[in-house]
Amino acid sequence: MKLEQEIKQEKFKSEQHKAVLNILFTANWIQTLQKEFFEPFGITGQQYNILRILRGQHPNRICVYEIKSRMLDKNSDVSRLIDRLIGKKLIEKSASKQDKRASEIRITTQGLTLLDNLDTVINSLDKEVMKLTTADAKKLNALLDSCRD
Repeated sequence: MKLEQEIKQEKFKSEQHKAVLNILFTANWIQTLQKEFFEPFGITGQQYNILRILRGQHPNRICVYEIKSRMLDKNSDVSRLIDRLIGKKLIEKSASKQDKRASEIRITTQGLTLLDNLDTVINSLDKEVMKLTTADAKKLNALLDSCRD
């Protein structure tokens, strides 16, 4: 459905203004779908993001600051998210050997198993949600990247 129909607005200040609104609307739509998708697995989209970051570092540990710097949502309360993932036994936290004030985080076998189970399903979800050809997705990625340059 077109943005105009979704938000019941006929005119926009400019095509750029419409594009910004379209990006925001679409991002919220995707976040809602992801929330529904992750709910049966007992995690949130932000927790999934942390697990993917940690899988990329596995078997090494990574500090909380580094996790936060890699998060898609820079406003996330990473400490709270980490505590919840520890409670679910998906990650482990230990004191840093170099800096006793810092903590290092590592994904557990249980966390890796959850991600393995999610990989196939999430790939099909991405294709279903985006409804774009690979070529169109590449163009969209290039356009979005250029917005941030």
